[in-house]
Amino acid sequence: MATEQKVQIHRGLRDVLIDRTRSSFIDGDVGKLLYRGYNIDDLATKSTFEETIYLLLYSELPNREQLDAFDAELRANRALPEEVLSVISITQKSHPMDVLRTAVSALSAFDPDTEDNSAEATLRKGIRLTAQASTIVAAHARIREGKQPIAPNSSLSHASNFLYMLFGEEPDPRDAKLMDKDFILHAEHGINASSFGARVTASTQADLHCAVTTGVGVLKGPSHGGAAEEVMKMALEIGDESNAAAYVADLRSKGGRVMGFGHRVYKAVDPRSIHLMDDARDLGVRKGQPGWYSILEAVAKVMEPYSRRGICQNVDFFSGAIYYLLDIPEDLFISIFAMGRIPGWTVQVMEQFDNNILLRPRLLYVGEMDVEYVPIDQR
Repeated sequence: MATEQKVQIHRGLRDVLIDRTRSSFIDGDVGKLLYRGYNIDDLATKSTFEETIYLLLYSELPNREQLDAFDAELRANRALPEEVLSVISITQKSHPMDVLRTAVSALSAFDPDTEDNSAEATLRKGIRLTAQASTIVAAHARIREGKQPIAPNSSLSHASNFLYMLFGEEPDPRDAKLMDKDFILHAEHGINASSFGARVTASTQADLHCAVTTGVGVLKGPSHGGAAEEVMKMALEIGDESNAAAYVADLRSKGGRVMGFGHRVYKAVDPRSIHLMDDARDLGVRKGQPGWYSILEAVAKVMEPYSRRGICQNVDFFSGAIYYLLDIPEDLFISIFAMGRIPGWTVQVMEQFDNNILLRPRLLYVGEMDVEYVPIDQR
């Protein structure tokens, strides 16, 4: 066996800085998140997803005229080519993230800027993909149920239109506001696994559709984007708040992970989760199902001692309950994450293109060396 060199290996690239960024800042020790310098607390309570997309893509908050023009561009790009709707129909039995990944890839055949990696063209593609992703997710949800997809409604906001295409009626403005906030909270988060995947793809000088397809594929993994779905499965298994302590104790004794807790970066409470906590409670009361929040609250209480070890609730802890209470199918939860994250992937790709270098880390070989080859008839 080869002698292992005395080198430091950063497994999982933990805490390795690969480049500079202006898109977002995370202080995991105190639970702080900024988009382009703006605190997520302000954006979640005062902004809209459309305004936040503009901020991420253009590096500044828009004035009213700029926002209206940008919003009009988003609304004008929601429709899907019939060929892509056919792809969705053909793949309808697949997981929604697989359908989203396939449809995003298929859209490259119909985008006039597909092969153009200039900043201007990448921006245009990012806007189109952000608009089209919600149509893909909603169309697939209906097609697999034997229903006709609903055409986008250009009179509705991004969040309202998604719920409208999903359910066939204009949503309660309070529900739309919740979805809008959720998109804001998921829009960008530094060099996480899916963003890293998108940047690796972009570093080869592949186009944005390739990079977003990579991002969707990486996000599907339960160690990254699937936690919201798993949190709700956990709540369903617990069934009642009185069972929370025993459930957590049993899970921990078996070495299991309590979903919705812990984060690679945050050692304090994920600031995004704070903005969904009261919303989950209020939505449960409004929908006549307060029990789900009570179960999550009981789990959070049981997990409080672990906060001293940096295991705190993350954004997925309450988002799953909100989706569930909005009657969104559980296997769409990750797709909603992806819909909100496309602007972030776009910004990461643009930064990679701006000062590109092929991302190509190395592995330390620890296997056998110079093994003699034996012909097959002598083995």
